[in-house]
Amino acid sequence: MKFKTEFSSHFNIFNAFSFKKAALMLMTLSFLSACGMQSIPQAKNSTEASLAEVSNQYKRRADLIPNLVNVVKGYAKHEEETLVAVTEARAKATAIMIDPSKVNPEQLAQYQKAQSGLTQALGKLMVVSEKYPELKADQNFRDLQAQLEGTENRITVARQRYIESIKEFNNLVTVPPTSWTNSVMYHFEKMAQWELNPTEKTTAEKAPEVKF
Repeated sequence: MKFKTEFSSHFNIFNAFSFKKAALMLMTLSFLSACGMQSIPQAKNSTEASLAEVSNQYKRRADLIPNLVNVVKGYAKHEEETLVAVTEARAKATAIMIDPSKVNPEQLAQYQKAQSGLTQALGKLMVVSEKYPELKADQNFRDLQAQLEGTENRITVARQRYIESIKEFNNLVTVPPTSWTNSVMYHFEKMAQWELNPTEKTTAEKAPEVKF
């Protein structure tokens, strides 16, 4: 009887110890999570993935341009200046490559500027196309129009997701208590935000359109 009592006592002590240990582990995990141990690197990964998607969509747009220029050239040979401007803007945009995991504010600004220049050049080309009804009726042109419109929509969505991901990351590394964890463990700097130009702001406020 004495043995059973002692065994039961030891068993209860063991259960109590196990429960306390499990509770402590749970509290520790919750604390670490709340302090950004996981959320900070996860947010950084999210910004890199979002920027990679923005880059992919800009590349998709760039890939459509040579065919677009060739189709327009067939109907608007006299618009050489505009066509050359688009070709040169595309060359500048595709010449700037970025690594989402290593991009710095200067590189991001250069990338934005080049892509913005291509957007403006394309806009002028679209205005020119309005003067050529036969061009607008061309099936190849219409197919490219649909593809470009879809790509512009995807660019807008991807860019907005990137902006939101940077906002989330910057909050984590600058606002306590997660900023304390960043200061001790990660030492991440606040990321430069994607600055929308007037055209991008307009498309961000409504469903983007591409008019030919």
